[in-house]
Amino acid sequence: MNLKLSNLCALPLIFSAMICEQTIQAQTMIDESTLSAMPAYEGTDLGVTVGRSGTVFKLWSPMADSVRVNIYDSANSPHPASVIAMTESGDGTWTARLDRQAYGKFYTFNVSHGGRWLDETPGVWAKAVGVNGRRAAIIDFAGTDPEGWKEDRGPELKNITDAVIYEMHHRDFSVHPSSGIVNKGKFIALTEKDVVSGLGDKTGIDHLKELGVTHVHILPSYDFNSVDESNLPSNQYNWGYDPYNYNAPEGSYSTNPADPSTRIREMKQMIKSLHDAGIGVVMDVVYNHTANNDDSNFSLTAPRYYYRHRPDGSYSDASGCGNETASDRRQMQNYIVNSVKYWAMEYHIDGFRFDLMAIHDTETMNRVARELKEINPSIFVYGEGWTAGDSPLPVGRRALKENVNKMNGIAVFSDDLRDAVKGHYSDAADRGFATGKPGNEETVKIGIVAATAHPQVDYTKGNNSKFAYAGSPLQIINYVSCHDDLTLTDKLRKSMPGSTDDQRKRAARLAQTIVFTSQGTPFMFAGEEIFRDKKGVHNSYKSPDSINAIDWRLKHDNADQFNYYRELIKLRRRHPAFRMTTAEDIARNIVFDKVDGDNLISYSIKNNANGDRWKEIKIVFNGSGETRTVKIPKGDWTVIAADGEISADGLATTRGGVTNIAPTSAYILARTK
Repeated sequence: MNLKLSNLCALPLIFSAMICEQTIQAQTMIDESTLSAMPAYEGTDLGVTVGRSGTVFKLWSPMADSVRVNIYDSANSPHPASVIAMTESGDGTWTARLDRQAYGKFYTFNVSHGGRWLDETPGVWAKAVGVNGRRAAIIDFAGTDPEGWKEDRGPELKNITDAVIYEMHHRDFSVHPSSGIVNKGKFIALTEKDVVSGLGDKTGIDHLKELGVTHVHILPSYDFNSVDESNLPSNQYNWGYDPYNYNAPEGSYSTNPADPSTRIREMKQMIKSLHDAGIGVVMDVVYNHTANNDDSNFSLTAPRYYYRHRPDGSYSDASGCGNETASDRRQMQNYIVNSVKYWAMEYHIDGFRFDLMAIHDTETMNRVARELKEINPSIFVYGEGWTAGDSPLPVGRRALKENVNKMNGIAVFSDDLRDAVKGHYSDAADRGFATGKPGNEETVKIGIVAATAHPQVDYTKGNNSKFAYAGSPLQIINYVSCHDDLTLTDKLRKSMPGSTDDQRKRAARLAQTIVFTSQGTPFMFAGEEIFRDKKGVHNSYKSPDSINAIDWRLKHDNADQFNYYRELIKLRRRHPAFRMTTAEDIARNIVFDKVDGDNLISYSIKNNANGDRWKEIKIVFNGSGETRTVKIPKGDWTVIAADGEISADGLATTRGGVTNIAPTSAYILARTK
């Protein structure tokens, strides 16, 4: 989600317009210091554990008067088959045991708090659930592993800057009739091979391989609140930023939401299919808020503890979605850390993108990154370095982009490059460097050097940032568009009135060339390689498929655009000069040229940077609508990009000298000596 309340508050969350008087009275009896002092449980066996000797239920609820577990024969049984009183067992936990392996059964917890029984909940650690996640399921997870799962591995990655990230929504990617995919909108859509559109172009996973991306970032895939899994024929749509059960997959993406094992098995099949294709999987996680307030699984398990509150007892709301979680409390920190570790181990997830990450504290994010790296050195973590509103968490402790140097192994999105290149996200008509607006040159340079200190970059002229906040390019994600706000195509149509789509495609190429040749890690939104749009809808979180679906006929119509993106990705992946790993290397190897006029940037990457076979790469960006002139040093140059065309193998050769740069285009040259 983006730093814009009109986006955030529109999410289909169940807001508590008024907190009931009884709840406020119960909550305000416990002050913040008391909550923070609650005993935390350091184990990893909360929820249900099945072993040879039986089934153990464990719930953390330190303020409970008593707790019981309800055992159901099915997800829809009207009454429990048995109710078992749980025993307090230390560190705030309650335990109950069955002397048998209760596979096939469902369960919920009931917590008595403040003298009254709260509603039933599957708890916060449900890993398998029935329809709509109201009851947790007891299953044998070994039976959910696809063939070859034990040997499954994601791609090895030395540094995050070696990744090319492609953000996609399961339904958007496959649901359009032109996709040729059978299992539209499902996890297993990405297991279908040799699929083409009606016009013969590759779609699905073969499209991803053809494009050359290294990782797909999938929008939320945990069990979210807004889609009724019992009524999938109604074709409901949501992005999924309304968490319900954090540790079980979303049922609407499975072929059978009623079977708790199916959604798990099919998500693993999808991940293995991508891994087999050499593509990693990044999971979008939303630990910063929940779909519900008083009725959330957190509140029904340990009232008040998991959230931050205002002095009057109401929910603090840095998420813009009705509440915010309290990662600075030990048990919530444990929850976040153990949850991502669970996804990494059970589902082989290769990376995590944190929504509104600055609601979390830097200590929690450091622990997330550190413990994930112990599982898999190739895992990486990045997130939105902002909040949507104020928080009781002190600014110095927030995982803000400005605090990224307090976090090891965490990257943040660069809103600097985003807004400078295409125009500000909040003003559809605003233009940027790539669309002819002067004055953004220095901010684009901030993006080029990945917000690190550089002797030729004047941060006092930056639009969004006034200092070099990144200590390393490993801390920066570069992008011009994502699921939030207007697609790049729609932004260009609104900010370039009177222009043709061919002119807008040139601007898109220039914008993405800046992203993919800048230091840091490139990130792109699914479908923009074929000039995908969303019909001008900026906040399509619950818009129909007619707005959100990628029309794969566009790949045929915009083959030139697709080929440009493919060559651009190939160029980046072939040449480590675009993937430096230290601020010192960037400052030493990138040299900006003096140029005349606005909307023109020229620079070199020198010294066989980062072990590149090219001794020097010359890059010129002309964001104006006019031909501009630059001086290229004499030498044997290979032309890589010019006048809206690109080839990683080279388009032509030149000896340098005074050179004309076509309007709205990138000019890239390389030489080996």
